[in-house]
Amino acid sequence: MAQMINLRSARKNRMRAQKQTEADANRQRHGRTKAQKQLERAHADKAERALDGHRLAAQPTSDDPTT
Repeated sequence: MAQMINLRSARKNRMRAQKQTEADANRQRHGRTKAQKQLERAHADKAERALDGHRLAAQPTSDDPTT
């Protein structure tokens, strides 16, 4: 016979697990030193500048196929 479970407690356990995962992510994101935050910001800025440097210039589009 199948094991009986209380749906209310199963739902609460699932919500607790979800909140725990979110809390872990927040600890990872916000639990850093000022130097670590500055380093991450510098890496992000450098990556954005590199991406902008490789971006192609917008070329004008024309409906006339002969040009």
